[in-house]
Amino acid sequence: MKQAGSILVVDDNPDILVAMQLLLKQHYQTVVTTDNPFDIGKTLNEQQIEVILLDMNFNRDAISGQEGFYWLKKIIAQDPSVVVVLMTAYGDIKLAVDAIKAGAADFIAKPWRNEQLLAVIAAAFSHARDKQQVGKLTRQTKGLNQALSGQKFDFLGQSAAMQAVFYTIEKAAKTDANILITGESGTGKELAAHAIHLASKRSEQAFISLDMGAIAASLFESELFGHKKGAFTDAKADRVGRFELAHGGSLFLDELGNLPISEQTTLLAALQNRQITPIGGIKTIDVDIRLICATNDDLPQAVRDNRFRQDLLYRINTVEIRLPPLRERVDDIPLLATYYLDHFSHKYKRQLTIAPEDMRALCRYTWPGNVRELAHAIERAVILTDDDVLDIRSVVGTELAQLNVATNAFELGKGGSTTHDNDYDTFNLETLEQRAVRAALKHHQGNVSQAAKALGLTRGAMYRRLDKYGL
Repeated sequence: MKQAGSILVVDDNPDILVAMQLLLKQHYQTVVTTDNPFDIGKTLNEQQIEVILLDMNFNRDAISGQEGFYWLKKIIAQDPSVVVVLMTAYGDIKLAVDAIKAGAADFIAKPWRNEQLLAVIAAAFSHARDKQQVGKLTRQTKGLNQALSGQKFDFLGQSAAMQAVFYTIEKAAKTDANILITGESGTGKELAAHAIHLASKRSEQAFISLDMGAIAASLFESELFGHKKGAFTDAKADRVGRFELAHGGSLFLDELGNLPISEQTTLLAALQNRQITPIGGIKTIDVDIRLICATNDDLPQAVRDNRFRQDLLYRINTVEIRLPPLRERVDDIPLLATYYLDHFSHKYKRQLTIAPEDMRALCRYTWPGNVRELAHAIERAVILTDDDVLDIRSVVGTELAQLNVATNAFELGKGGSTTHDNDYDTFNLETLEQRAVRAALKHHQGNVSQAAKALGLTRGAMYRRLDKYGL
């Protein structure tokens, strides 16, 4: 049975090439031959070669082996993962030692014995696989140092809404199903993705994330699949992609709705085939990942708007987890505020507490920026507070004032009073949403961007609601 492997034989003697072809094709899947060493570079660019059998002399009567050393250096410079075995008709111990010092894996004299040649080649393939593994680990280590950065917080919640989220995570994490996390900006989608990874069987492997909204469309393939040195103008060194970094672990693609539809086909193919090819490379790389995606966009609507591929949506959302906005989990605000106060007090070497009235103020605010906004507000207050009691109004006083104005606008929008007894005349979500949109627009004097931000919506989602309600 033939073994997986690719060999290039370079020799100016056609009889040698025929003999090598007849012998080696019985044992290995790919055997390429050439009598011109200038073909080596092109062959390495076009095919996946692991071992090269290289003659040391190409000019008639040449016996110094210097040509072989020249081409050996060229090969190593182009692809250090290739293993080279040098051949010469003049068995010379010093030449063999010099060849190995120069980077050759072994040395064989012609004429050869088939058993000896096959043993040398088998050892060369073993060496090639070891070099490939070391190279992969080196690239992964470098890439992980770049990817595993940033501050991480705990994924907390005690409200009924969050308990439902935790239950779904626990069930889904035990499988390798692709998961789509939805929710407004700042609700903790990346923290949820981390929680899924930690609860999965891949927890001891890498968790790699990529914010699709933070990369240019032209760099999408390079970020995900990597590139080879020289593949494009700024490719000054090999780069390992996020798919390869996440091999064996989890890959988290945040803000997936920002991915241009022109690039979605490439991502879909990688997910379907579980294989990638770096830009400028010829070798396909098998990848084993658990895919977790997140978005604050309405992807089903994006499909209807021809902004997102339906087949890609089917591929990524085997399980969908919706994270509730902070205004739907008010019971969690004291827990979260205390957690962030402890965290940032430690970070800035302070000892602070929150007054009960300030905690109540935090619970009354709608937090359009959700948990992220709460965390930033606490951090700013820790920095700006002079005494031992957190001065939360120094950073959210304006927002709390706006809350009162928005509440009044909401009550006026429904024709009611400005009291805050929550005695609504309807619980119909569509009616309440329409009133909220009207109130936000009125409060922000028709500024769609500011109204959308106050409601925790993207501009696209806001415009869809304006069209829906004829506003």
